Amino acid sequence: MTERAHLPPHYEGGSIVNLMSSLRARFGDPSSAYPTLADLPVQRLAAARHVVLLVIDGLGDELLARIGSASTLLAHREQRMTSVFPPTTASAVTTFMTGVAPQQHGLTGWFMYLRELGSVSAVLPFVPRWGGAPYSSAGVSPAAIIDTPGIYARLRAPCHVVLPAYIADSDFSRHVCGPAVRHGCGSPAELFDRVTQILRAAAAPTFVYAYWSELDRLAHQHGPSAPEVARHLRTVDAAFATFLEDLRGSGTLVLATADHGFVDTPPERCIDIGAHPQLADMLLLPLCGEPRTAYCYLRPGCASAFERTVTDVLGDRLECVPSADLLAHGWFGQGPAHPELGTRIGEYTLLLREDWIIRDCVAGERPFRLAGVHGGTSTAEMYVPLCVAMP
Repeated sequence: MTERAHLPPHYEGGSIVNLMSSLRARFGDPSSAYPTLADLPVQRLAAARHVVLLVIDGLGDELLARIGSASTLLAHREQRMTSVFPPTTASAVTTFMTGVAPQQHGLTGWFMYLRELGSVSAVLPFVPRWGGAPYSSAGVSPAAIIDTPGIYARLRAPCHVVLPAYIADSDFSRHVCGPAVRHGCGSPAELFDRVTQILRAAAAPTFVYAYWSELDRLAHQHGPSAPEVARHLRTVDAAFATFLEDLRGSGTLVLATADHGFVDTPPERCIDIGAHPQLADMLLLPLCGEPRTAYCYLRPGCASAFERTVTDVLGDRLECVPSADLLAHGWFGQGPAHPELGTRIGEYTLLLREDWIIRDCVAGERPFRLAGVHGGTSTAEMYVPLCVAMP
């Protein structure tokens, strides 16, 4: 694997999992196997009465610098961190909710082969890839798949989680939030108003996790460089500035970050696996993971031919890496691994170069077109900002 072409997470002290270690320690849970975040002093966290962790889905560090030049968020940016691998919502948000990296929580991308269910699944909606009812309707609990506990049962403080209303009561949210009080909202202003109300009513030091997803949706639909994305960031930023004013003198430390960044993807930079039947015929399952980091499950006896063919045919657009090498080099995290992690990353991982993506379709699935994507190993996708304010 060409290390210079692919940016790994910095789990030694510069990743979102290290931020979560700092927050866990602040609220009485020092058990994390990951070090705390460098350049975020313990004393600074200890001095705060309340802590708010705001995650703006998709607002990578490079994107904030590019479209947020006069923003309150950028004015409070203090450092950048890496996400986890792959830098995508399923993996990174689960890190925010559990306090550990994919090495432990085992969620490796949007589409995952789950041996426990014998199915390729969309893991956050908790449905088969082809759609249909959630697995919970058949009596399968998310705990059977996401068996790493959420952080909220371990924190010695009242905990609240503020989410877009459409996911506030999802199977995933109910499971990972555990004893935290969940709140739904419909706009950035409503999200910040709800957090303000929670803190004003708080009788004890409180932790609030607030998550906003609309910027990610717009960046997928229009591309991160589109004016629609910049306009929405201005809306979020204006609400954020008002929020800081409303919290003035409350002793609240506000940490704003993201789960991943984005790259624009021109239509001509899409590889359709169906256009390469010599490769498609070697696959046992549909591609899993992400359009920028794809896990390949192969028919028996095809490994050498697959690696050779994919390198010859697509080697200028992607790198084909044995998935075991990514595990061995600590891309998914440090320490003991989730028992199913090896089964969830296939025999080979395709790491897409530059702004390329790869896709396939299952029966009945419409070909998708994403103007912006994430999940790859570029700096634009891997680095997220850390904005810090104590109004």
